[in-house]
Amino acid sequence: MSATERFLRYIRLDTRSSDSAGTTPSSQGQWALARLLANELQAMGLPASVDKNCVVTARMPASPGCESAPAIGFLAHLDTSPDFSGQGVKAVVHQRYDGGDVALPKEGRVLRVSDFPVLKGLAGKTLITADGSTLLGADDKAGAAEIVEMCARLLAGDTPHGPVCVAFTPDEEIGQGADHFDVAAFGAKYAYTVDGGAAGSIEYENFNAASAIITIEGVAVHPGAAKGVMENALLIAQEINAALPPEQIPARTDGYQGFFHLDGLEGTAARARMGYIIRDHDRDLFEEKKALLAAVCQRVGRAHPTAKVTLSMRDSYYNMKQRLAGCMHLVENAKRAAELAGLVPVTVPIRGGTDGARLSYMGLPCPNLGTGGYNFHGPMECVCAEDMEAAADMLVHIVRIYSGYGQ
Repeated sequence: MSATERFLRYIRLDTRSSDSAGTTPSSQGQWALARLLANELQAMGLPASVDKNCVVTARMPASPGCESAPAIGFLAHLDTSPDFSGQGVKAVVHQRYDGGDVALPKEGRVLRVSDFPVLKGLAGKTLITADGSTLLGADDKAGAAEIVEMCARLLAGDTPHGPVCVAFTPDEEIGQGADHFDVAAFGAKYAYTVDGGAAGSIEYENFNAASAIITIEGVAVHPGAAKGVMENALLIAQEINAALPPEQIPARTDGYQGFFHLDGLEGTAARARMGYIIRDHDRDLFEEKKALLAAVCQRVGRAHPTAKVTLSMRDSYYNMKQRLAGCMHLVENAKRAAELAGLVPVTVPIRGGTDGARLSYMGLPCPNLGTGGYNFHGPMECVCAEDMEAAADMLVHIVRIYSGYGQ
């Protein structure tokens, strides 16, 4: 079985997480995928297990002569984004893709090269999309497939290898992927998350991240008698958002630039709720953004003394770069492994985060590797079959390098 074949099995399961479920994992579909992955690993002879929090772990002992090599870990996450439907995913396989626009069968959606220029570089390869009515699930079922395929290749061949640890975690998409992860029990000295974009990409810088919830209690009266009394919570919400820098939003930033992202606004004139995520690669600028949002809420609240503006804010994760400064061999060895797999290594900052960011702060240095997938979290998601196979090969080469056989 190839990484692609494994991937096409995994995406049939709806594993969307939910930030309102209040359970771990946040969806039943994640249990189904966890058991499927554990069963596949067990069928190879690996003693895989699923714990009470839906974390799948397995350990491959070192081959003879490689016992002293450092244990290397590889992780992917079970859930897909709650932002778009993951139910009834139907893959469409485009053999020998011509590099042009792709009309998806459902909902009239078209994957346009003008919107996603990366498609040009996939011409001649096998492109996999969903049918336009769901996301595909490459984030991160492609990573899961590549890790399982790596295990299969190591076990089936005569590749010498040190200890290899693998794990699949729930609820990464809602920021809870590392909540119940036991780094010490995992047993790896170093690790990689396999949760990125282009195959061959290596990411060791990510956003510092926080989430904020603003609740606004207005003063509701009949609009015919509202003069001097009504405080419209929705208008106060608009006032708060308008006070933030208009250029610091996702649609106007890229690279290392941070942003405020209003990702939820609901309510009535009487009560409203706003949800923000705050991001910046630079820790000082990140703290400044949090302070600015707090100051805006205070200022707007003072301007509406009979209303009530309440801000709740928490940090989600931090830039892993600081924790990887002494472990840059992880990046250099990944570059070499990419070249050996026939890929072009590229280091890029993540405009997001992974479980690896939190794991790095928990004592497990953990950069992120590309899977061959693109356009995550929506119906335009796609993945390249040949790049998935090369990504799995890259993982094998990483293991060989740390075992002393990666020439």
